[in-house]
Amino acid sequence: MVLNRQHLERELQEVTQQLSCPEQLSGLSLNLFETLPSTNQTLWELLDQGATIPTVIIAEQQTAGRGQWGRKWQSDKGGLYLSLALTANLPASNSTQLTLCSAWGIAKALKSYGIPVLLKWLNDLLLEGRKLGGILTETRVQQGEITKAVIGVGINWSNSVPESGINLQSFFEEHPSISAITSLEMLAAIIIQGLLFGYQCWSEEGTETLLSSYQELLHSRGRRVIVDGTPGTVIGITPTGELRVGLNTQVPASSGLTEIHLKPGTISLDYF
Repeated sequence: MVLNRQHLERELQEVTQQLSCPEQLSGLSLNLFETLPSTNQTLWELLDQGATIPTVIIAEQQTAGRGQWGRKWQSDKGGLYLSLALTANLPASNSTQLTLCSAWGIAKALKSYGIPVLLKWLNDLLLEGRKLGGILTETRVQQGEITKAVIGVGINWSNSVPESGINLQSFFEEHPSISAITSLEMLAAIIIQGLLFGYQCWSEEGTETLLSSYQELLHSRGRRVIVDGTPGTVIGITPTGELRVGLNTQVPASSGLTEIHLKPGTISLDYF
């Protein structure tokens, strides 16, 4: 097993002090595995067997990792594959807010260590314009309300990546002055606390505050896009996670733009 539990627990305590949120580790259950089909799947199974919340599962490798829209998530050794279970009491229609606060929390945590991470709508983490990681949120719903949520995260540490991707170790080799993360355990601790930090901020400060901060890190904000043949500009995102785009429709108006909202998965935004 590459991950060492004692090392991880020490790093969690140190990262907690760095982010100034010590109460968040209370009752946290850690589960480490060498290989799993999917950390999300295994965590749901543990919850069905009575596991407490919050619970974290970390795997060294996944054989059936999943991404958004049912895509396969490449999960070779050397990456970080982690899932966190949370209790969430919000309408099912607002489930994307869990992804927003998770992505934002991770990005803020990494940035506090000098890593210039940005966000790609809706659930990707970018570094130098390339994909560093992604998030898959799954929920259980009763009577229209989300009762439990599992947030799955994959982060490239030393694993091989495609041309559109980047891993942290290669980034540190190119930027030795920013080599603030020294182990996979430290990275795992930062991601866990980033998730908890983002969730706490969203719970205490509300969606509007989170949305404003999320949009400051939005990689595509201000970029030109084409929607059904019509040019437009990315403005930001809505509280429910839709992409706000201003289209150049030539309709007489003071701004010359008509704003539309696009649901996740209806438009692809390039990297770089």
